[in-house]
Amino acid sequence: MKTNLKLLLSAGFLLLSTWSYAQQQAQGTVYLDSNHNGKKDGIETGLPNVPVSNGVDVVLTDAQGRYTLPVGNDDIIFVIKPSGYTIPLDRHYLPKSFYIYKPQGSPTDLTYAGVTPTGPLPKSIDFGLTKSRENGQFRILVFGDPQAYTAQEMLFFNRAIVDEVVGIKNVTFGISLGDLVGDDLSLHPRYKESVARIGLPWYNLKGNHDMNYDVQADSLSDETFEANFGPANYSFNYGKVHFIVLDNVRYPNPRTGKGYLGGFRKEQLDFVENDLKHVPTDHLIVLAFHIPLDHRNGDTFRAEDRQRLFDLLREYPHTLSLSAHMHTQTQHFYDEKDGWHQEKPHHEYNAGTTSGDWYSGQLDSRGVPSATMRDGTPNGYAFIDFDKNQYRIRYQASGRDSTYQINIFHPKVVGQGKRSRSAIFANFFMGHHGNMVEYTVDEGEWQKMMPVRTSDPAYLAELYPWDNLDTLLPGRRPTDAMPSAHLWRVSLPVDLAIGEHRIRVRATDDYDNTYEASSSYRIVPTKNYPDPPSSKH
Repeated sequence: MKTNLKLLLSAGFLLLSTWSYAQQQAQGTVYLDSNHNGKKDGIETGLPNVPVSNGVDVVLTDAQGRYTLPVGNDDIIFVIKPSGYTIPLDRHYLPKSFYIYKPQGSPTDLTYAGVTPTGPLPKSIDFGLTKSRENGQFRILVFGDPQAYTAQEMLFFNRAIVDEVVGIKNVTFGISLGDLVGDDLSLHPRYKESVARIGLPWYNLKGNHDMNYDVQADSLSDETFEANFGPANYSFNYGKVHFIVLDNVRYPNPRTGKGYLGGFRKEQLDFVENDLKHVPTDHLIVLAFHIPLDHRNGDTFRAEDRQRLFDLLREYPHTLSLSAHMHTQTQHFYDEKDGWHQEKPHHEYNAGTTSGDWYSGQLDSRGVPSATMRDGTPNGYAFIDFDKNQYRIRYQASGRDSTYQINIFHPKVVGQGKRSRSAIFANFFMGHHGNMVEYTVDEGEWQKMMPVRTSDPAYLAELYPWDNLDTLLPGRRPTDAMPSAHLWRVSLPVDLAIGEHRIRVRATDDYDNTYEASSSYRIVPTKNYPDPPSSKH
């Protein structure tokens, strides 16, 4: 009976929203808030040519800063921040650039509360902006999947991530790429308190663990997110960069009615189309969403939705996508065979996560799990530096020096000249197999390492104790390893002199940064053990 009631309520909300969508007009003014009081005073002037949206349509304000938009009974009106202006922030440093209009509120039978009834449509929905000096060069901070399931894991998030960046300088704003919490949406306020400690303006997007699961329509899966953070689809400008934030988690799965699927609803892509009409083609378009576009034969992302997105970006030569969700770190490049329309591939940075491997692993000196991800990437966060319409990305491992970009794994001791299958593995966290990775032993000639797609043996070594010790380890067992997209290998030299030998590995990323790591191993006299049989036939 309850399921049927939910279905009827959800259908009712959808029908009511559709029926009344064009029945009302929201209007207001975007103005220069000269005295910063959040109110439009008589002497304050309107700002022309500022985009305002209802989540689908995008209009520009007129010469007096006025706008008019159609509005239904489940809409959010928001201003699209133009470059050179700032928007007001709430006490959690979250944008206050929107007005939620839900006269009946969210469905009342949700496990986690949504928006309370907002009442009649105001006569004027105004947005105040203040002027700011925006340099074409700026830096942002990127979090993937904080995803705390419990108060204990929220403590881990604070200790391992937030404590490292509290009060950070020379960063303009931060963004979290979804899965702000892990299904328990009552933790959203604690998450907000945590990121507020950093002291930066902060943008958020919705992940599959931030949803209302007890709904029958995808358009209602963001009710609690909207109550806590505002619109799930929006955009803003900074310098020569236009950011578009989208909810790309379709729930329930439109194919099966169960679970979720990566993709977009038509009206979301209509918003992107309408939004881009007001963005110059020489700007950098940065798309931020949760599930990567890599659809793997359509099993995880709707191919037709990705294709329409690529079609909309056809005239924009400078683009970047940001995603998370996978709890690994990967650089995706989409070209003509993927439906991309330009010679230069579209780059998607599928970011490593702050929660790493879901807060698993042994506890470190801070009392937090090691949380190394399944591909050998340490948990952490990223910085993106923008210079007009160009960008550079750097990953920062939690609790490590900024120079820690490569992990080397190899045996610590080998027999001299003894035939061996031992190897040097280098995991270059921000790398992909188009990068150059080289090694040298004892300052000899630099030689190329070979890219491999396999499990990182360093991660397997972390996993090994959990399955082999006869005592219980504190914490939670990490998940099984998966092939790494940024791993290189070369045979370990064993025909050198007895003693200690130094390995150096260097790697160059896509932004011409070269990083190094070093290690050492020992060669000892070979004992009278028979050599292993040759693998040759």
